[in-house]
Amino acid sequence: MAVLPQLRDRRENTVSDARRFFFELGQTPEAGLAAPVLRSWQRCRTDGLDHLDAYLIDPAGRAQLSDARDRSARLLEHAGGIMEHVFEQIRASGSMVILADTRGMILHCLGDPDFVGRAQRVALQPGASWDEHVRGTNAIGTAILESAPVEIHGAEHYLERNGFLTCSAAPVFNAQGRIAGVLDISGDSRNNQRHTLGLVRLSVQLLEKRLFEAEFAREIRIAFHPRPEYVGSLQEAMLAVDADGRIVGANPVAREWLGLGAGLAEAPSFGTLFRTGFGQLLDRAANAPDDLLLLEMRRGEAVYVQVRGHRRTRPEAPAARLQDAAPQAAKAAAKTADGSKHRITLDCLATGDARLQLALDRARRVQGKDIPLLIQGESGVGKELFARAFHNSGVRSDGPFVALNCAAIPENLIESELFGYVGGAFTGARREGAVGKLQQAHGGTLFLDEIGDMPLGMQARLLRVLQERSVTPIGSMKSIPVDISLVCATHRVLRDAVKQGLFREDLYYRVNSLTVTLPPLRERTDIRSIVANLLELESADRHSGPIDISEEVMSFFERYPWPGNVRQLQNVIRVAVALLDDNEHEIASIHLPEELFGIDGEDGGEAFAPAASMSGGSVAAATATPTPVAATGARSLDEIELDAIATVMREVGGNVSAAARRLGVSRNTLYRKLGRMG
Repeated sequence: MAVLPQLRDRRENTVSDARRFFFELGQTPEAGLAAPVLRSWQRCRTDGLDHLDAYLIDPAGRAQLSDARDRSARLLEHAGGIMEHVFEQIRASGSMVILADTRGMILHCLGDPDFVGRAQRVALQPGASWDEHVRGTNAIGTAILESAPVEIHGAEHYLERNGFLTCSAAPVFNAQGRIAGVLDISGDSRNNQRHTLGLVRLSVQLLEKRLFEAEFAREIRIAFHPRPEYVGSLQEAMLAVDADGRIVGANPVAREWLGLGAGLAEAPSFGTLFRTGFGQLLDRAANAPDDLLLLEMRRGEAVYVQVRGHRRTRPEAPAARLQDAAPQAAKAAAKTADGSKHRITLDCLATGDARLQLALDRARRVQGKDIPLLIQGESGVGKELFARAFHNSGVRSDGPFVALNCAAIPENLIESELFGYVGGAFTGARREGAVGKLQQAHGGTLFLDEIGDMPLGMQARLLRVLQERSVTPIGSMKSIPVDISLVCATHRVLRDAVKQGLFREDLYYRVNSLTVTLPPLRERTDIRSIVANLLELESADRHSGPIDISEEVMSFFERYPWPGNVRQLQNVIRVAVALLDDNEHEIASIHLPEELFGIDGEDGGEAFAPAASMSGGSVAAATATPTPVAATGARSLDEIELDAIATVMREVGGNVSAAARRLGVSRNTLYRKLGRMG
């Protein structure tokens, strides 16, 4: 979609005013320029560039260009196919796709013949350097210095002779976090397209993914994301790990999420990031090579993990096409969300809590009727699981269940995700178009999670779909009938959002036909049943017999406030099961994650005081001569933990490494806890 003429004229006038302030008056414009453009102009002035300079620097000779291509051979090899695909999307738009190296030298380009001829007049061609120090402000050179995607339109170029161009570029980062090159789309400034920079960034993500997989084809690759549906997508984080558990590479998503800088001098090992040991992860992956595994990071987050290139399993098949990854992740996500291989129904969720039972009973009464369901509750209470169970229990159970998280998708993409589009609807659109979530849910259930975060513009379109029972894809004039059951969920109070003008009142009454509220875990009376179900689920792959939970730990579970609700409880049980030795069959306090220690539950709650001695590999009492609770008063988990550590240290003769192994913690963690003992 091209920029509207009036908006384009307004932008050009604003930039013209900024140029007059900067070049004629020598002043810094207060408005009209994006921060990266202004910084670039200031660098160019410092470098002594003349914005009126019309002198052209000749492109490099054939030998120099050949040397530059040899230095970037891997980049060229993997970028070629992506560039051809991008060019097919923008063909006949008066544009060209460009690949440059780290110095800004153009290595390869594809473009419309008419525009290529104009571009050559300013040396926008292979062999030419578009380093900012030479060409002034331009998308390629400025993206390198800013280390970020940039868009330079028309007169934003420092040199006046380049003012007819509009350019969007993004740097390509390698697995060490350093720039490997730049991908750019340039065209006539009169044909500026809103989505061009988005297309460039998406293409760079795909290129970075291919470069990473090629570089570490022989290494173990760990893909992870907090949401299971994103594993296998361009948004997944990925680590390359050697056989000793050392991280030897990280893709840009992982670097940003983990806060890793360029280079790997200070990169952590796998064990410093995740609570599960690297060897244990490989063993789990060997038993289920295609499954997503839920791991807890040491800083507290839970992420879904997939191991690739694992040599203990059958050799990895050639990488699947990108479009095949999303359906595979969706299937794995559905299996994970259900919590088991069988279909979860409303009956499965009935575990004895009166408030939850009320929600189940009310939901059953509207099954098979054209009544939208709104599920409210805190994060982690199981709103999507409830929605899936509602779908599986009704007459539409054989139809699709399609979920869309309105808070997880950028605002500029949610429209195409929800409504779909026809081929050529906008720059970057696939030629065959795409079916939106509304059409995918035809005959089944559409679940809109976090609907309170849906942009107002999309709310109006959704309201029209619900009223007319038809959807019009982007770029199409034809309405397509849809038959869906609508289930929405939110942690917000929608009535307050309506008062604040953040949610449409008419849509509120459409989705609020029946509201059920899921109680937080701290207020539920069926925690023992929930724990039993989760324990059965998490120990399903364990072959050393059934697992029990000590009464002391169970009592603590009933008092703990569970800010993360059922999701947090499941993670705690998963970690506890993982910390059990093969000869252990009961979860005790020593098997609980460290963040639970020192928290005794809600205010006024009874302190957790289990007996604690070390026998074999399990903790049964904390001291050699247990002090009766009645004599000393109830003790906190912190005190019990320190007693257990003291007992183990005595039994192993002060050997910290041996004590750490028996306690299931790292030596660093044990040293820190020993410091608290004075």
